[in-house]
Amino acid sequence: MGALGELTVPQLEALLKKLRGEYREYQRKGLRLDMSRGKPNTDQLDLCQGMLDTVSSSLGAVSESGIDCRNYGFLDGLPEVRKLLADMLGVEQDEIIVGGNSSLNMMYDCMTRALLSGVYGSDKPWCKEPEIKFLCPVPGYDRHFAITQHFGIKMLNVDMTPEGPDMDQVEELVKDPAVKGIWCVPKYSNPTGVTYSDRVVRRFAELRPAARDFRIFWDNAYTIHDLYDEGDTLLDLFSLLKEKGKEDMIFIFGSTSKISFAGAGLAAVAASRRNIRYMVRQLTNQTISYDKISQLMHVRFFGSYENMKAHMKKHAAILRPKFRLVEGILEEELGELEIARWTKPRGGYFISFETMPGCAKRTVALCKEAGVVLTAAGAAFPYGIDPADTNIRIAPSYPTLEELNTAARLFCLAVKIASVEYLLTTSI
Repeated sequence: MGALGELTVPQLEALLKKLRGEYREYQRKGLRLDMSRGKPNTDQLDLCQGMLDTVSSSLGAVSESGIDCRNYGFLDGLPEVRKLLADMLGVEQDEIIVGGNSSLNMMYDCMTRALLSGVYGSDKPWCKEPEIKFLCPVPGYDRHFAITQHFGIKMLNVDMTPEGPDMDQVEELVKDPAVKGIWCVPKYSNPTGVTYSDRVVRRFAELRPAARDFRIFWDNAYTIHDLYDEGDTLLDLFSLLKEKGKEDMIFIFGSTSKISFAGAGLAAVAASRRNIRYMVRQLTNQTISYDKISQLMHVRFFGSYENMKAHMKKHAAILRPKFRLVEGILEEELGELEIARWTKPRGGYFISFETMPGCAKRTVALCKEAGVVLTAAGAAFPYGIDPADTNIRIAPSYPTLEELNTAARLFCLAVKIASVEYLLTTSI
């Protein structure tokens, strides 16, 4: 077909009629497919089914270190599980708190405590400041932005580049003392799949924010979620900050939500020892302890970080064909049309797709009307506003390969329809 932009108006009108006919055929199928979130599929969840057998009345609930996991205590987590997740996040055992099942919950709690009490080194609670601002690399993780919006914190967009956030923008914006932090998904970013380059990470380590209590919310959600044997490597920002005596500047988050059970994994926050002590003092007023039975199950099942990494190769074997299928269909259906571009991530859970200007919402709506649910267009931007209306997040993990084939082809058809409509509008 060649580039759509080279077609005449009559050719575009004829093509649109043909595409709409194909679309009606999809509508008649009564599809009910969901690609809205990066949910593990059943095959992935089955990989950890044996974890349920690690705790029973006969096996008991006493950890290797002699802790009765049925009782209160050990607010920061079992020693064994702190070691396991500290290894995963690249920190020391006394630089981590293992919490409940959700790292998002731990991020929310960290933000709440910062607002009500400040962070280590704050002159006053953040809520006492005249204005609070947060930097948001875009496109980014919608739930990060939802937390920030919920608390009425002003969000400032920072452009994502192929190497990570535009650090020229970041360095300029942190000169404002109202800017208290930045959201980051540094490895296999949600949704772009970008891993921050060494150059970007080193520039983070060199930041000189005007706010003395500025925090980098380093959500390393996909730290071992490689799709291929040769995964991306992320430079250790925490170590770089330690070298400069600035280790208090970062909160690192991670979880096993896409390693073990999505709804019953373990979450953790890692930080400097001063930050950790400060957080633990605050947590004593919030909870007695987290679920140590779940912690015990994870330790008994995985045993070590090396075993956890080996386990993730099984996840990759399930996910890799799905990403390859979607990428192949996008190339086959759209590659020569010059109406879109998309990422080809080496890990994580998403493909970031860019339509022609003003076509993302229309594409998502067409998919929904034919039975395929996608994340709302604009969700990867603060306040749900994508200024160019171009970004769509594709989540290939949950559907079966057969469902994914249907959903991806319908998606491509919707992109074509939205693009031809756009070209006809701009040609008149």
